[in-house]
Amino acid sequence: MVSHKEFVGAGKVPGLQVWRIENLDLKPVPKALYGNFYTGDAYLLLHTTSAPSYNIHMWLGNECSQDESGAAAIFAMQLDDFLGGGPVQYREVQNYESNTLLGYFKSGIKYQKGGVASGFQHVVTNDMNVKRLLHIKGRRAIRATEVDMSWSNFNKGDCFIIDLGKNIYQWCGSECNRFEKLKAAEVAIDIRDNMRNGRGQLHIVEEGHESAEILEALGPKPEIAPSVADDDKADKSNRKKGALYMISDASGTMKVTAVAQSSPFKQAMLSPEECYILDNGPDKNIFVWKGRPKANMAERKAAMSAGQQFIKDKGYAKTTQIQVLPAGGETTLFKQFFSDWRDKDETTGPSKAYTIGRIAKVPQVPFDASTLHSNKTMAAQHGMVDDGKGKVQIWRVENGDKVPVDPSSYGQFYGGDCYLILYSYRVGGREQHIIYTWWGLKCTQDELAASAFLTVQLDDSMGGAPVQVRVTQGQEPPHLMSLFQGKPMIIHTGGTSRKGGQSQAAGTRLFHIRQSSSHATRAVEVEASASNLNTNDVFVLKSSNALFVWRGTGASDEEMEAAKHVVGFLGGSPSQVSEGKESADFWSALGGKKEYQTSKSLQNVVKPPRLFGCSNKTGRLDVEEVPGDFTQSDLATDDVMILDTWDQIFIWIGNEANAVEKTGAPKIAKEYVDSDPSGRGGLPITTIKQGAEPPTFTGWFQAWDSKMWETDPLDRIRGRF
Repeated sequence: MVSHKEFVGAGKVPGLQVWRIENLDLKPVPKALYGNFYTGDAYLLLHTTSAPSYNIHMWLGNECSQDESGAAAIFAMQLDDFLGGGPVQYREVQNYESNTLLGYFKSGIKYQKGGVASGFQHVVTNDMNVKRLLHIKGRRAIRATEVDMSWSNFNKGDCFIIDLGKNIYQWCGSECNRFEKLKAAEVAIDIRDNMRNGRGQLHIVEEGHESAEILEALGPKPEIAPSVADDDKADKSNRKKGALYMISDASGTMKVTAVAQSSPFKQAMLSPEECYILDNGPDKNIFVWKGRPKANMAERKAAMSAGQQFIKDKGYAKTTQIQVLPAGGETTLFKQFFSDWRDKDETTGPSKAYTIGRIAKVPQVPFDASTLHSNKTMAAQHGMVDDGKGKVQIWRVENGDKVPVDPSSYGQFYGGDCYLILYSYRVGGREQHIIYTWWGLKCTQDELAASAFLTVQLDDSMGGAPVQVRVTQGQEPPHLMSLFQGKPMIIHTGGTSRKGGQSQAAGTRLFHIRQSSSHATRAVEVEASASNLNTNDVFVLKSSNALFVWRGTGASDEEMEAAKHVVGFLGGSPSQVSEGKESADFWSALGGKKEYQTSKSLQNVVKPPRLFGCSNKTGRLDVEEVPGDFTQSDLATDDVMILDTWDQIFIWIGNEANAVEKTGAPKIAKEYVDSDPSGRGGLPITTIKQGAEPPTFTGWFQAWDSKMWETDPLDRIRGRF
């Protein structure tokens, strides 16, 4: 087995690793530049979960050479071999990436012109002499493509980023809507925080209000072109059009034989001695399933090239996605074509609903809790720079200045405060720093402004070396959560930790404890109501005369461990309560028994919940899946959303959704269920309106904030500028 030196550290820690093909060799891409792809290059990506299970992605730019794409394929095969044949492999083509890949980069992927051949290097230089134009497309899967610096590339319906180094302008066309502006702002913030290490000033510019600097960079402004409709999307009713073929090399050449012409299939059709192709070509998807360990090595090694040949023979577009799946490592998209799919190793909870491939040849790395913090949506953006065991200093923003927080209360954050957290660690003998600026949802505008100023001041005092990360309450990245070493991050709804400034805590308090798929735990204070309980989690309830630790049926031991820290903070001796065995005292402390999230599918989830947006912003009703881990902020208030929790479908109607979307969504939801390749039909479809969500819906989102839409999301994100 050929083993590249870069593979030595591959898959050792949960999270993302990215390499670029340079002169037919592998070169690591700096973490701060994850999500940036040169269109003339090929890349190899490895995503590792804490299970561990692995995804290998081979990404090909539109202008990459045959040699580079060939080298990427060879390295992907070698890495798969190195990891014991257990990973799922994806072939990704620019502009047609899988939702799995897009999910790693919540603030979008960025395409840059050029590549290795033209001398473009992935170097983090905090270069302030940049001059480039990025065209932002997409509402859910966001892509920022570098285009020529010219007014002719602008249109009224989209957002653009005019990146001039020191100043980064987000230009919004007059026909572009609020949700698109919101998503484009996330891209702009990501460029400043990661590519510029927090340097650079962000500005939002509406069409017609361009500054002198913009006009100098682009020349006099002509009439801007009207908005353009997106390319046609694959018809969703095609999803059920699957066919199953067996691949064999028994005759000396690869032979493809039809097993079943249309889905749903039965799991028994897959023999562990063989390899198969599941053809979902109309939806631009091909799956290659590798039996193991019985299928012969030649068939397993030839899996990706067999998929490529199949696409060619069928006359499918070159952009068709290929997924290569080992037995035991099947993805949700693959399993949905089978009416009777059962997993051997069922996993628990929506946060951990990724199939764990059984890995034969890889020694199980003994992870300790403090290293399991990577999460697929955040890994790319902030990266786990280390295990969080470096030096931590925390200040609270008070009267325009920073005041040290007592180390005994590190890890506790109050919604009425802003904090600066300086983290220092060593890499190769050099000291590195990160400044996290944490903004509570109830802090004042003055404190927000002061915290931004104090962050820059702290950065300057350290010679401008730190990386700056702005964090809004409820959106904490895993690395920040890891700084408290095994203790949960405790977030109080409001109030402050100032001496003498504490607001009176409520008589009854409820803390929701949930562990992420990265094993980091967070305890978030929620309204003390039975409707906020969740069968999948642990809750600590404190009333004037009692203290309870409530364990839901699907909760983990780690969540129970985290509850001890919350109990320690609240004081008192707790009564342990198991779901279903609650006393009358418990219910009365919560103001009475109410309906809460008890969906059985929260336990032993084999199929994680999926969220889709229905939008006719392009003039046609489109359905698009939200990639990666979804949050409440992915619910677009000007759309209708569909949440599929496998045994139930919810239609969520945003307040600003238009009549076409409202009347079209129930039809789409019904078609979605009817066209499901697994043949499940007749599911309950619940329609709910923004602001009146029941706990059966909100329970799928961690730390649901019922007051979130009282302030304009666009104003909130502008606050981060």
